[in-house]
Amino acid sequence: MTFHNIQFETNDGLARVTLDRPDAANALNLDLVRELLEAATVCSEDGSIRAVLLSSTGKMFCAGGDLRSFADAGDQVAAHLTELADTLHAAISKLARMNAPLVVAVNGAAAGAGMSLVCMSDLAIAAESASFTMAYTAAGLTPDGSSTYYLPRAIGTRRARELILTNRRLSSAEALDWGLVQSVVADDELVAEAEKIAVRLSQGPTLAFGAAKRLLIDGATAELESQMDAETRSIADMTRNADGREGIAAFLEKRRPEFEGR
Repeated sequence: MTFHNIQFETNDGLARVTLDRPDAANALNLDLVRELLEAATVCSEDGSIRAVLLSSTGKMFCAGGDLRSFADAGDQVAAHLTELADTLHAAISKLARMNAPLVVAVNGAAAGAGMSLVCMSDLAIAAESASFTMAYTAAGLTPDGSSTYYLPRAIGTRRARELILTNRRLSSAEALDWGLVQSVVADDELVAEAEKIAVRLSQGPTLAFGAAKRLLIDGATAELESQMDAETRSIADMTRNADGREGIAAFLEKRRPEFEGR
């Protein structure tokens, strides 16, 4: 695979996906989201990938959609945006439902679809200098990138409405207080801390992680009894794989489990 707008590498069960348009603030154009979908497909289908770390180059995490490309599309902007959003959403769906946990390391500003990527991640680690803003309505647009699904579930509907309607910019400390990110670290510690977390997850029970992620997604709109039925089927399924049996044995033997992701 050859990428021009992202960096993608895998090593020892960890996939690193890096947005790499620093001169354009890592804004999402059609070329970038196509590459992101390709990388997400690999992460979703390759069983050797057991955790994914998403980060970016340059001073900003992601400025959101590339408004310059919107303007360049002229009268075809609606068709252009449809293709862009559909491709981004396909990538997000794969990242959200894959077995491997997704850790996002946020340096600088996360705006628009960049903030959406933070919202949909499993764990988000922010640098002290990071900031967060929805930004969509400031450009006369509406949110995409799954943010209207994940944001109110993370911070509540009132706060989600405030961010969407006012485009208030949150500092990293505010994002932590509101529950948008899990931790805030010094700027020069961001990559190392996020990678440490991702590596630890890559050594965990990957199939159980994936099943738990999907339970959380589907449970957001499920009836109580149907969700409990899904939980029953899922926990029973885990005993059919090696990691589930290893986890039970290790607990009873009072030792640390050695998960293999299968």
